[in-house]
Amino acid sequence: MTRVAVVTGGSAGLGRATVRELAARGWDVAVLARGKDGVDAAVAEVEAAGRRGLAVLVDVSEREAVEAAADRVEAELGPIDLWVNDVMVGVFGRFLDTDPDDFERALHVTYLGCVNGTRAALSRMVPRDRGQVIQVGSALGFRGIPLQAAYCGAKHAIVGFTESVVSELEQQGSKVAISRVDMPALNTIQFQWVKSKLPHQAQPVAPIYQPEVGARAIAATAERPRRRTWVGESTVYTILGNRISARFADWYAAKTLVSGQQAPQKDGAALGVNLYEPIPGDHGAHGVFDDSAHAWSPQTWWVEHRRLGNGIIGAVLGAAGAIALAAGRRR
Repeated sequence: MTRVAVVTGGSAGLGRATVRELAARGWDVAVLARGKDGVDAAVAEVEAAGRRGLAVLVDVSEREAVEAAADRVEAELGPIDLWVNDVMVGVFGRFLDTDPDDFERALHVTYLGCVNGTRAALSRMVPRDRGQVIQVGSALGFRGIPLQAAYCGAKHAIVGFTESVVSELEQQGSKVAISRVDMPALNTIQFQWVKSKLPHQAQPVAPIYQPEVGARAIAATAERPRRRTWVGESTVYTILGNRISARFADWYAAKTLVSGQQAPQKDGAALGVNLYEPIPGDHGAHGVFDDSAHAWSPQTWWVEHRRLGNGIIGAVLGAAGAIALAAGRRR
């Protein structure tokens, strides 16, 4: 069976890891991004896995360009079964120190890029009454932190936008699925090419996970759709902690996350700024934090093996019940 996926931002970072994971699981993959070197390299990996790939150069903040890209995908690969909205650009620095044009550019790509991708996907999927859109969210879509106001604002907006569209599809009785997969801090290339006002190299907030952790969660959600998936223990703690005490979360973020998002030992790792134009070259999936990034966690294993995990719980509870019943009979 042919399954066609589109991954925006698929040339590097989490998007690149997702392209690899989907191809390994038998998907044909169209890679949408701005940088030719990375897009071509990602498609070569899809083809090396024995699947069809398609390279499409597009800036997802441009609605008409995204529509044209979707038309090309369906003309060359076939009907789109899965659309993954992963693309983002960022600016690091205090809000009042950030150039307003840079701030708006980050919102246009990260938020409106998601909106444009969702529109392109749904306008084709809804008439067929099948397909799935996956929004790559973040723990920072629920808890804002200092120095990343544009990114946090965009990810918060994606949550509200997605909930609105999901409710509309449900009211219509549509079989098209929209899922949101919320990520922890990942060791991706984004921290080397964000526009930064920081004195030191930008870094993810620890704990850091490898991008393959997120990619496996996306692929698992594609194969067994569910509306919301949290990836990594830190995402769970962040979201639940903010629900319990937002004031404490404000204090903790202010106290720890300005220095916690800088890595003096990695100074010099920056590649340039990709906010308006792509950085030439193939940059792969990983950033410069391999030495501190986790490739696995119990929580993400559960996301990937939910049925097996639930079966184990059922078996344990069943055995415990049988033991308790036998013990009661002996009394």
